[in-house]
Amino acid sequence: MIFPETSAESAAGAPICSAKGCRADAVWVLAWNNPKLHTPDRRKTWLACEEHREHLSQFLGVRGFLKDVVALADWESENS
Repeated sequence: MIFPETSAESAAGAPICSAKGCRADAVWVLAWNNPKLHTPDRRKTWLACEEHREHLSQFLGVRGFLKDVVALADWESENS
């Protein structure tokens, strides 16, 4: 099973996928929160490549944490 690590950047400075051991460029933002720990408006994020988007979404979704999945480019333009 793949578990996310802390998000990072590649040597070129591009954001990389949060899946453990994955070094692919991220193209998705998975916004989530743990309702036992965070206020309803708080959003934490994991980044995902195309290959790991569904797996990471399911991991968060099963726990009731997943709030939104947004293309990285859209997320950056909305949050800049």
